[in-house]
Amino acid sequence: MSGRRAWLLIGLGALLLVLSYPPFRLPIVSFIAFTPAVLLIRQAVIDRDPRRAFRWGFWYGLISQGLVLYWLIVALWHFTPLSALGYLATILILALWHAVLFWYVVRVRLRLPPVPLWVVLPVGWTAVEWAVGHQGDIRFPWLGLGTSLADAPMLIQWADVAGARGVTLWVVWVNVMIAEAAMEWGRGKREGGRVIAVVASVLLVLGYGMWRMRTLPVREVGVVALIQPNEGFREKWDPARADSVVAKLLDMTRRVRALSRPDLVVWPEAAVPDFLFRRPGWDAAFAGLAREGHTPIVAGGAHVPQLPGGRGDYDYRHYYNAAFFYDSTGDRFRWPPYAKHYLVPIVERVPFVNPEWFGNLRWFGGFSSGTEFPIYRANLGRFGLIICYESIFPDLARRYRRTGAEFLVNITNDKWYGATAGPYQHASHLVLRAIETRMGIARAANSGISEFVDPLGRPYAATRLETETVVADRLRTSDVVPLYTRWGDWVGTLVVLATLGFAGGLAAQGWKRGA
Repeated sequence: MSGRRAWLLIGLGALLLVLSYPPFRLPIVSFIAFTPAVLLIRQAVIDRDPRRAFRWGFWYGLISQGLVLYWLIVALWHFTPLSALGYLATILILALWHAVLFWYVVRVRLRLPPVPLWVVLPVGWTAVEWAVGHQGDIRFPWLGLGTSLADAPMLIQWADVAGARGVTLWVVWVNVMIAEAAMEWGRGKREGGRVIAVVASVLLVLGYGMWRMRTLPVREVGVVALIQPNEGFREKWDPARADSVVAKLLDMTRRVRALSRPDLVVWPEAAVPDFLFRRPGWDAAFAGLAREGHTPIVAGGAHVPQLPGGRGDYDYRHYYNAAFFYDSTGDRFRWPPYAKHYLVPIVERVPFVNPEWFGNLRWFGGFSSGTEFPIYRANLGRFGLIICYESIFPDLARRYRRTGAEFLVNITNDKWYGATAGPYQHASHLVLRAIETRMGIARAANSGISEFVDPLGRPYAATRLETETVVADRLRTSDVVPLYTRWGDWVGTLVVLATLGFAGGLAAQGWKRGA
C-alpha cells in the first residue's frame, strides 16, 4: 500500500469516527467508521509488517482522537495556560494505545493464523477501551465505540445484559465483517456468509430492543425540577457577585416550585460559589427554602471536612467536589455529602501527585477523591449521585443500583466546554448508564444540557445550551435489576483475559523459535 493511500484511509477513518459521535446524529456511520482501520491492519498482515501497523495505528489514533476531543483545549484553557499540553498528553496516550493495538493484532494474525481477524480485532479494541478506563489517575474512558449508538436506543437495549463494552465488541465486529466482505467482493468472491451473519446480528439486536421497549415495566416516581442558572465560570467565582449567584438559585427554585410543585429540586455541579462553613447565612437560606416548601434540594458545591474532635476545626488539606442534600425538613447534616470519586485528570487532580501540594491553587489540581456512596431518601424514592464526568464510568451507576438506588441524579457544569461538541458527547453517556441499570436519570447542568433519561435510554425535556432556564418533569424509572448490574462488566473481563491469552500464545511462539 502506498503512503498516500494509507494517509487517505487514516484521514477517512478519523472523519468517520467523528461523524459517528454527537453532536452528529448519524448512528449508522458507527457500522463503517472503523472499516478504514480494518483495511490498514489487513494490509499490514499481507505485508507481514507489524512495525508499519504500529505507525499507522499511532497516526490513526492521534488524528481521530485529536478531532473527537478537540474541545479539551477549550475546556482546559479556563484552568491552566498549559491546556495544549494536557490535550496533547491525552491524545498521545490514546494514540499509543491504538498503535499497540494495531501491532498486536497483526502479530496475532501472523503468529497465530487460526485466530481470525473478526475475533482478535474486536476483542483487542474492547480490551483497549477497558484499559483506558483503568489507568489510575489518568483514566479517561470518554466515548467508547458503543456510546456512538446513543442516538439509536433500539440498538443498545441489550446493554442491560452486556453493558457498553458488549455494544463496542459488536460494533467493531460488524465493521470487520463489512470490511472483509467488501474486500473479498472486490476480488470477485461472494461473501454471502459474512453478510448474512451481520444482517442476522442486527435483526437479533433489533428484536431484543423492540421486545424490551414493549415489555419493560416503567413507572413515574414524581416531579423533579432542574435548575440551569448558566453562570459564567469567571463571574461565578467573583467574590463581589457571590451573593447574587446564590440569590438567583433561590429565586429560580421558588419560581419552579410555584409552577410545578416538584418533589425534588436539583442544582448543578458547583452551584454554590464558596464553602458552606464560610457562609452560614447561605446554609440557613437553603435549609429554609427546602423546609418552607417541604421540597428536598440537591446542591453542588465544594466541601471541606471537619477535623476529628468536634471543635469545629476544618481539615484544609483536603477539599472535595461535592453535593449536599437538604431533605424536606431542611436538614443536611443528617445526610453525608457526596464527594466525587473520579476526578478529572489535570484539572481536579494532577496525576500521580499528592493533592496537598496544590492546596494553595484554589480549584486546580488539589481535589481529594471521595470514598462513600450515600443513598439519599426522598418522598419519590432512593437515589444516588454522580458528579460531572463520573457519568462515563459504568461501575458507579451499577454500584448504586446494587445497593438499592431507584434512580440517579447527575449534576455537572459543562460551561467550560463552550459551544463545542463536548456537552453533547458528555450527555450521551447517560443513555448507556440508564439502560445498563434500568434506572431513570435526572441531569442538572449549569449551562445545559439539563435533561431526563428514562430507563430505556430515551432523553426527554432536554434544555438548550447557554441558556438560563428551569425544567420540571416527571422522572420515570424501573424496578427491574438487569443482568449487567448483577454480573458486572463480564464482557470487559472476558476480552482482557482473551487478549492476555493471545499474548501468551505469542510469547510461547517466540520461546519456541528462540529454542
